[in-house]
Amino acid sequence: MRNTVTPRALALANAIDLIVATIGRAAMWCCLYVVLAEFAVVAMRYVLGLGSIRLQESVLYAHAGLFMLAAAWTLQVDGHARVDVFYAQARPRIRAVIDLVGALIFLAPFAAVLMMLSVPYAARSWAILESSRETSGLPFVYLLKTLIPMFALLIGLQGVAQAIRAALVLAAPQPQRSH
Repeated sequence: MRNTVTPRALALANAIDLIVATIGRAAMWCCLYVVLAEFAVVAMRYVLGLGSIRLQESVLYAHAGLFMLAAAWTLQVDGHARVDVFYAQARPRIRAVIDLVGALIFLAPFAAVLMMLSVPYAARSWAILESSRETSGLPFVYLLKTLIPMFALLIGLQGVAQAIRAALVLAAPQPQRSH
Protein backbone atom coordinates (compact mmCIF):
# COMPACT_ATOMS: atom_id res chain seq x y z
CA MET A 1 0.00 0.00 0.00
CA ARG A 2 2.75 2.43 0.98
CA ASN A 3 4.52 1.86 -2.35
CA THR A 4 1.54 3.24 -4.30
CA VAL A 5 0.70 6.05 -1.87
CA THR A 6 4.15 7.65 -1.91
CA PRO A 7 4.44 8.14 -5.70
CA ARG A 8 0.85 9.38 -5.92
CA ALA A 9 1.32 11.82 -3.04
CA LEU A 10 4.58 13.06 -4.53
CA ALA A 11 2.93 13.41 -7.96
CA LEU A 12 0.14 15.47 -6.38
CA ALA A 13 2.65 17.70 -4.57
CA ASN A 14 4.63 18.14 -7.81
CA ALA A 15 1.46 19.01 -9.75
CA ILE A 16 0.49 21.61 -7.15
CA ASP A 17 4.01 23.04 -7.25
CA LEU A 18 3.87 23.29 -11.03
CA ILE A 19 0.51 25.10 -11.00
CA VAL A 20 1.57 27.49 -8.25
CA ALA A 21 4.94 28.22 -9.90
CA THR A 22 3.33 28.81 -13.30
CA ILE A 23 0.82 31.28 -11.86
CA GLY A 24 3.54 32.94 -9.76
CA ARG A 25 5.83 33.38 -12.75
CA ALA A 26 2.98 34.82 -14.80
CA ALA A 27 2.15 37.23 -11.97
CA MET A 28 5.74 38.51 -12.04
CA TRP A 29 4.85 40.42 -15.18
CA CYS A 30 2.58 42.56 -13.04
CA CYS A 31 5.72 43.97 -11.43
CA LEU A 32 7.00 45.29 -14.75
CA TYR A 33 3.57 46.72 -15.52
CA VAL A 34 3.41 48.47 -12.12
CA VAL A 35 6.77 50.17 -12.71
CA LEU A 36 5.99 51.24 -16.27
CA ALA A 37 2.43 52.36 -15.57
CA GLU A 38 3.40 54.26 -12.42
CA PHE A 39 6.16 55.99 -14.39
CA ALA A 40 3.57 56.92 -17.02
CA VAL A 41 1.19 58.26 -14.34
CA VAL A 42 3.93 60.46 -12.86
CA ALA A 43 5.19 61.63 -16.25
CA MET A 44 1.68 62.46 -17.41
CA ARG A 45 0.93 64.35 -14.20
CA TYR A 46 4.12 66.41 -13.90
CA VAL A 47 5.23 66.75 -17.52
CA LEU A 48 1.93 66.92 -19.39
CA GLY A 49 -0.40 68.04 -16.59
CA LEU A 50 -2.75 65.14 -17.31
CA GLY A 51 -4.24 62.47 -15.06
CA SER A 52 -5.75 59.10 -15.74
CA ILE A 53 -7.88 57.37 -13.12
CA ARG A 54 -8.00 54.22 -15.26
CA LEU A 55 -4.21 54.05 -15.41
CA GLN A 56 -3.91 54.71 -11.66
CA GLU A 57 -6.46 52.01 -10.89
CA SER A 58 -4.71 49.59 -13.24
CA VAL A 59 -1.56 50.02 -11.14
CA LEU A 60 -3.60 49.05 -8.06
CA TYR A 61 -5.00 46.00 -9.87
CA ALA A 62 -1.55 44.88 -11.05
CA HIS A 63 -0.08 45.40 -7.59
CA ALA A 64 -2.86 43.31 -6.04
CA GLY A 65 -2.43 40.65 -8.74
CA LEU A 66 1.29 40.48 -8.13
CA PHE A 67 1.00 39.92 -4.40
CA MET A 68 -2.12 37.77 -4.34
CA LEU A 69 -1.10 35.47 -7.17
CA ALA A 70 2.61 35.17 -6.33
CA ALA A 71 2.29 34.66 -2.55
CA ALA A 72 1.95 30.87 -2.78
CA TRP A 73 4.93 30.67 -5.13
CA THR A 74 6.94 32.74 -2.65
CA LEU A 75 5.98 30.22 0.04
CA GLN A 76 7.00 27.37 -2.27
CA VAL A 77 10.53 28.76 -2.77
CA ASP A 78 10.95 29.65 0.93
CA GLY A 79 10.83 33.37 0.21
CA HIS A 80 8.56 34.28 3.12
CA ALA A 81 10.02 35.84 6.21
CA ARG A 82 9.98 33.58 9.22
CA VAL A 83 11.88 33.04 12.41
CA ASP A 84 14.78 30.81 11.39
CA VAL A 85 16.36 30.52 14.84
CA PHE A 86 15.61 26.81 15.04
CA TYR A 87 14.62 25.97 11.48
CA ALA A 88 17.88 26.94 9.75
CA GLN A 89 20.00 24.66 11.96
CA ALA A 90 17.45 21.85 12.29
CA ARG A 91 17.78 18.40 10.77
CA PRO A 92 15.45 17.49 7.89
CA ARG A 93 13.01 15.55 10.12
CA ILE A 94 12.68 18.48 12.55
CA ARG A 95 12.12 20.81 9.60
CA ALA A 96 9.47 18.40 8.32
CA VAL A 97 7.68 18.49 11.70
CA ILE A 98 7.76 22.30 11.69
CA ASP A 99 6.49 22.42 8.09
CA LEU A 100 3.73 19.90 8.75
CA VAL A 101 2.53 21.58 11.95
CA GLY A 102 2.72 25.00 10.28
CA ALA A 103 0.69 23.81 7.29
CA LEU A 104 -1.96 22.00 9.33
CA ILE A 105 -2.31 24.28 12.36
CA PHE A 106 -1.75 27.72 10.84
CA LEU A 107 -1.90 27.77 7.04
CA ALA A 108 -4.85 25.45 6.40
CA PRO A 109 -7.26 27.16 8.82
CA PHE A 110 -6.21 30.60 7.54
CA ALA A 111 -6.77 29.58 3.91
CA ALA A 112 -10.12 27.92 4.75
CA VAL A 113 -11.48 30.91 6.68
CA LEU A 114 -10.28 33.35 4.04
CA MET A 115 -11.92 31.24 1.34
CA MET A 116 -15.22 31.03 3.26
CA LEU A 117 -15.30 34.79 3.80
CA SER A 118 -14.05 35.91 0.40
CA VAL A 119 -16.09 33.74 -1.95
CA PRO A 120 -19.42 35.41 -1.05
CA TYR A 121 -17.69 38.82 -1.16
CA ALA A 122 -16.41 38.17 -4.69
CA ALA A 123 -19.68 36.51 -5.76
CA ARG A 124 -21.68 39.60 -4.79
CA SER A 125 -19.30 41.69 -6.85
CA TRP A 126 -19.69 39.35 -9.84
CA ALA A 127 -23.49 39.35 -9.48
CA ILE A 128 -23.60 43.07 -10.17
CA LEU A 129 -20.44 43.21 -12.32
CA GLU A 130 -19.14 45.78 -9.87
CA SER A 131 -17.12 48.62 -11.34
CA SER A 132 -15.12 51.52 -10.00
CA ARG A 133 -16.83 54.23 -8.00
CA GLU A 134 -14.97 56.72 -10.17
CA THR A 135 -16.82 57.65 -13.35
CA SER A 136 -13.76 57.10 -15.51
CA GLY A 137 -12.42 54.18 -13.45
CA LEU A 138 -12.02 50.56 -14.45
CA PRO A 139 -15.18 48.48 -14.75
CA PHE A 140 -13.53 45.33 -13.31
CA VAL A 141 -13.76 45.54 -9.52
CA TYR A 142 -15.23 42.03 -9.53
CA LEU A 143 -11.96 40.73 -11.02
CA LEU A 144 -9.97 42.55 -8.35
CA LYS A 145 -12.11 41.01 -5.60
CA THR A 146 -11.72 37.56 -7.19
CA LEU A 147 -8.01 37.74 -6.40
CA ILE A 148 -8.82 37.21 -2.70
CA PRO A 149 -10.32 33.71 -3.04
CA MET A 150 -7.66 32.94 -5.67
CA PHE A 151 -5.01 33.82 -3.08
CA ALA A 152 -6.72 31.60 -0.50
CA LEU A 153 -6.94 28.70 -2.97
CA LEU A 154 -3.32 28.97 -4.09
CA ILE A 155 -1.88 29.39 -0.61
CA GLY A 156 -4.05 26.48 0.61
CA LEU A 157 -2.89 24.26 -2.26
CA GLN A 158 0.72 25.13 -1.58
CA GLY A 159 0.13 24.23 2.06
CA VAL A 160 -1.16 20.81 0.93
CA ALA A 161 1.98 20.29 -1.18
CA GLN A 162 4.22 21.25 1.73
CA ALA A 163 2.30 19.02 4.13
CA ILE A 164 2.64 16.10 1.71
CA ARG A 165 6.38 16.63 1.37
CA ALA A 166 6.80 16.96 5.14
CA ALA A 167 4.74 13.81 5.76
CA LEU A 168 6.85 11.89 3.22
CA VAL A 169 10.04 12.96 5.00
CA LEU A 170 8.57 11.83 8.33
CA ALA A 171 7.31 8.54 6.88
CA ALA A 172 10.68 7.66 5.33
CA PRO A 173 12.75 5.19 7.31
CA GLN A 174 15.43 6.79 9.43
CA PRO A 175 19.00 5.87 8.63
CA GLN A 176 20.58 3.67 11.27
CA ARG A 177 23.23 5.40 13.32
CA SER A 178 26.47 3.55 13.89
CA HIS A 179 27.71 3.42 17.47
